Amino acid sequence: MIKRILIVAAIAALPATAFSQSGPTSGPIIRDPSGGSTRDPALAGPMMFGPALTRDPSGGTMIADHSAFRDYVMSQHVRSYHVRQPVEVGTVLPARGVTYHAVPDAYGAPGYRYTVVNDEAVIVEPRTRRVIEIIE
Repeated sequence: MIKRILIVAAIAALPATAFSQSGPTSGPIIRDPSGGSTRDPALAGPMMFGPALTRDPSGGTMIADHSAFRDYVMSQHVRSYHVRQPVEVGTVLPARGVTYHAVPDAYGAPGYRYTVVNDEAVIVEPRTRRVIEIIE
């Protein structure tokens, strides 16, 4: 009888321990602009959270035609968000206050998002809000 109670208690405790952690637990720790820090699972290797996003393996650009994409973004009248820090590749954008839009398939970066920050169009990895390309 006691064995059954212990087994039931152990099984009941499993979901609580599995979901007790908040946020990603893999990847290096990066600074979040909101003042805290977060782990960046995109830098940890193969993803467990949905399909992995692809990137040019040579580390080059995601968008094949920058001028056409910039024209597309400007035609969408996307509001520019302003952040205090300079925006560069690797910058993690704030979790609140920024709206991200899907990059159309025609521009060759499916799964990624774009927004305008400090009057510059940027491509963002959606899970981490990390800037991966600045469109000039």
